[in-house]
Amino acid sequence: MWFVYIIKCEDGSLYTGATNDLKKRFEAHIPEKIVFFEKHSKKIIALRREREIKDLTREEKLELIRNKK
Repeated sequence: MWFVYIIKCEDGSLYTGATNDLKKRFEAHIPEKIVFFEKHSKKIIALRREREIKDLTREEKLELIRNKK
């Protein structure tokens, strides 16, 4: 299982990434907070989605986060 995620950093910036170990990735970014994630069955799909999200504006990312909840 692969995950695409957005982390809200202490400075308010948004970091987007992909991983197959979300817990490990979260621990590496403490005290930041995961505000969005999606599950994907294949790495290639997750990486494509990660690129799509990275290409979004900050406002579009915030909208994605709001709509996921």
